[in-house]
Amino acid sequence: MIVSSNPTWGGSEELWFAAATRLAASGHIVTALKPNLDDPHRSAELRRLGVNALDSNGLLFLPAPLVNRAAAYAPLTGAVTRGARVRRALRATKPDFALLSQGGNFDGGLELSKLQRHGGRYGILCQQAGEFYWPVDRSLPHLRAGFRAARFVAFVSEHNWRLSEEQLGIELPQGLVVRNPFKVPWDGASSWPAEEPLRLACVARLNPPEKGQDILLRVLARPKWRSRALQVSFFGGGEYRRGLEAMASYLQIENDRFCGFSNDVPAIWKDHHALVLPSRCEGLPLAIVEAMLSRRVAFVTPDAGAGEVIQDGIDGYLASSPTEDGLDEVLERAWSARANWRNMGTKAAENIRKKVPPRPEEQLMSLILANCGGQP
Repeated sequence: MIVSSNPTWGGSEELWFAAATRLAASGHIVTALKPNLDDPHRSAELRRLGVNALDSNGLLFLPAPLVNRAAAYAPLTGAVTRGARVRRALRATKPDFALLSQGGNFDGGLELSKLQRHGGRYGILCQQAGEFYWPVDRSLPHLRAGFRAARFVAFVSEHNWRLSEEQLGIELPQGLVVRNPFKVPWDGASSWPAEEPLRLACVARLNPPEKGQDILLRVLARPKWRSRALQVSFFGGGEYRRGLEAMASYLQIENDRFCGFSNDVPAIWKDHHALVLPSRCEGLPLAIVEAMLSRRVAFVTPDAGAGEVIQDGIDGYLASSPTEDGLDEVLERAWSARANWRNMGTKAAENIRKKVPPRPEEQLMSLILANCGGQP
């Protein structure tokens, strides 16, 4: 059984989705529960491949879409129904193993409590951790016990693993790093685009508190960036798009584009020279891995796993901090060396293949099967 606590669908869902569908295609019985499971493509794909996909906000007497809308205004409504649905599914399916997939590192506390009470074997997958997301004191004993009892705790970066141990105040000897799957060919590489203007892609969910698009807009509003032959394309969806567009208009920025969400990642890199990612909080962004695999150089803040895959000045650029001055400084360094971006992108493609496996979901599948008695 897969239990996701994340109310949205983003890069944090791709790992469990890939593992679940491959397990089901291999003949294993898989049930997946997730709040707001209303993406028609994803839910249909899960069911087509034999996964029993359930919206964890739905109950027999209340349709899931109604509960999802109510939960947006009254979170307690969603918590009550979600807890009941998870508990009922555990009792009905009696899974050999359950995986809790979290968008962060502690947002699945409710689901974790149900797994603990059920008493079966389970593992935890943490997709992100940040210094400004801490467990409150009243939940700390429960989280410590829940993490300790997990057969494994998987993180997408070493940074997230270390920070989670510090925030819980305990060691997690069963912790390990599992990377996320990506949407570009492992052996492919995008051809280099036409030179003028230089085009940067900011590929991230439109969520400025975490992804920092507001930092980038303020930097673009500085006089020197207004005068340069540079264009920045924002790729991603989210409930902050109108606000970010309004901010760009207010700052009178003219070299930006909001392109919405794109599922065709290779097409992004056919038309852009580099990635810019001003994140305040991350795990290991898929956008970095996909850009590097596509022979593109990345200019990113040093948050979470970025420093684990990028060598500053060799195959990418790391800012000193997730601030306007930090981002401006790293963009200036990159701009001064723009004639070398193409060569750096080639190095990035070589180096990232040494740090990320071609099919990360197979590692997660092996962990699940090893802990439920199956064979990888």
